[in-house]
Amino acid sequence: MDNLALAEQLVKKCLAQGADAAEVYIESSRDLSIAVRSGDIETIEEAATAGVGFRVFAGGRMAFSHCNDMTEAALASALARAIAFARTTTADPNNVLPDDKGAAAIDGLYDPALAKVPMDRKIDLAKSVEKLAMKDPRITKSAGARYRESEGEVFLANSNGLAKSYRSTGCGFGVTVVAVKGDVQSPGGESCSRRVFADLLPAADVAARAAQNALELLDPRPIKTQRAAVLVDPDVAASILGGVLSAINGESVLQGASFLGAMLDKPVASDLVTLVDDGTRPKGLSSRPFDGEGVPTQKRIIVDRGVLKGFLYNTIVAKRAGVKTTGNASRGGFDSLPGIGPHNFSMAAGTASAADIVTATKLGLWLKDVTGYGINAVNGNFSGGASGLWIENGRVAFPVRGLTIASTAKEMLDGIDLVGREVDLNRSFAAPLFRIREMQIGGE
Repeated sequence: MDNLALAEQLVKKCLAQGADAAEVYIESSRDLSIAVRSGDIETIEEAATAGVGFRVFAGGRMAFSHCNDMTEAALASALARAIAFARTTTADPNNVLPDDKGAAAIDGLYDPALAKVPMDRKIDLAKSVEKLAMKDPRITKSAGARYRESEGEVFLANSNGLAKSYRSTGCGFGVTVVAVKGDVQSPGGESCSRRVFADLLPAADVAARAAQNALELLDPRPIKTQRAAVLVDPDVAASILGGVLSAINGESVLQGASFLGAMLDKPVASDLVTLVDDGTRPKGLSSRPFDGEGVPTQKRIIVDRGVLKGFLYNTIVAKRAGVKTTGNASRGGFDSLPGIGPHNFSMAAGTASAADIVTATKLGLWLKDVTGYGINAVNGNFSGGASGLWIENGRVAFPVRGLTIASTAKEMLDGIDLVGREVDLNRSFAAPLFRIREMQIGGE
């Protein structure tokens, strides 16, 4: 029996044993990981897993169980546990399952050639990127190179007649090296991830970027505490704007734990800011034809030229809010319940080049690394540690480390006054280089 037919059969068994409604989520996967350091292979790990998650509803009460044993006895036991748990949980009229039988058509999610690529070629890719990244004599240490790939299939059925499946692959490699000058050490890394092995960047390109990231922050100098512009590099955009994702989570909005909760259809950012969530992007790393509970994914504009246009919902939270699910049920695997999360999230490109943005900055920080938790989703406050390049009179002057930056989401989002024209949409969180007019920068 194929897994989709098995999922449908298990749904029927759930109903026969007392559930009013049921969902069965089956997932099978193969994962490979290769780690290399100083030219030597440290580890090669490959594993295959499969499992089933049962979500059942009885009298408005919901329960969940799972197992990673696909034998008939193990499945029967997990199903029975779910039914038993449902008798003890609290009833909620919003506990419902979706009934949309559609699925988004997405190109490039599965690479049938991935498993056929010789292991030696994958090992050589990790070894090559490390060796190339260490060509500069100032780079004397390697923190390791790696190659990873995954191949999986999802099967979902529920008692509303949904029966869907899809296959996907992913692969990637990267390296982290350390540049040294005197007592100063500067790490830098770069990676590349794609759905299709043939789409991976050449090792030389990834290595060059990793080396540049390490070298450009050597010889940092101190600066005084001051207010100045901050240029947010694409590599750290997720760390800066990640709190926005939490603030547009429909459950956080319902709980009153979002600084954006009362801002629907109101300006929340500069009119240069457009934010998009797209689960249908061809070859997108977070694309899929349906979400974690079977609802078709879609492309949605979340912030349109500064105006907040919507939040993210799964089916149950949407019913509580009196709206329709947006196809944003996230799932960590067969062993977890659906949550809420974005797909491919991106900030739309602007019109300025990186050189234009630097030239237009009299004084500022080109932010290359940030520590902390990003914008606080509840109150919108932001603070964190920072490193990067200091800009004076429209030119990069010197690297800086050990700074702090602080502001509020409103000041930061309203203050975006220049947006770059290049966006790497191969990332799950993609953004161009953009400038925030002014932030508090803590130095000496």
